[in-house]
Amino acid sequence: MALLTVTDLSAGYDSHAVVKDLNFTVNTGDYLCVVGENGSGKTTLMKTLLHLQDPVSGKILIGDGLNQNEIGYLPQQSDVQKDFPASVSEIVLSGCQARCGLRPFYNKKEKKLAKENMERMGITSLANKSYRELSGGQQQRVLLARALCATRKLLLLDEPVAGLDPVVTGEMYDLIASLNRDGVSIIMISHDVSAAVRYGSHILHIGDSAFYGTKDAYLNSSEGKAFLLQQKGQVG
Repeated sequence: MALLTVTDLSAGYDSHAVVKDLNFTVNTGDYLCVVGENGSGKTTLMKTLLHLQDPVSGKILIGDGLNQNEIGYLPQQSDVQKDFPASVSEIVLSGCQARCGLRPFYNKKEKKLAKENMERMGITSLANKSYRELSGGQQQRVLLARALCATRKLLLLDEPVAGLDPVVTGEMYDLIASLNRDGVSIIMISHDVSAAVRYGSHILHIGDSAFYGTKDAYLNSSEGKAFLLQQKGQVG
């Protein structure tokens, strides 16, 4: 059974749909990249998948043993969030909040999980540093470790390389790919369609027309060919 099944989904605000009639699935091991024009509703879709806002219409079903509170999320950062004064270890450990239920403290198992995910992201040496003092790439690794504390199955990433230099961008993409190879399914919003087709197994294109399928099918679709051509023109 699929981790996530989306049927006839329209998403937006105040009953106004920004994206309409989407149908797609995410299975264990998938790496789904969501692409499209700026303003096409990619972040709105992600917030709807996370139940941070209600669908305008349609259904979102989770399965294969996944619970709603077991989805890891790395949102786009605001300038205020980048200046957050907490320590790295405090931020990573906060990803275990959903595991605590009504318990007002973290137990040994949750602290161990946070430590393991810091090791996994290569940030153990930063544990006692203030988050605000870190580089952009280091901050993203911290947030990724935090998201991993919430899930072993599904990560939702909203532009995880935004604002990073090319070297750090490549490192972040490689890190996400390694998580996917380890069995974590990925849904990632990306403005970079060339990276999406390099790393993703499936593509969801939203905009004036919608496409969902494998990356090979996307490269041969009218949506994929037009969007790739448009991006090449912008770079040129």
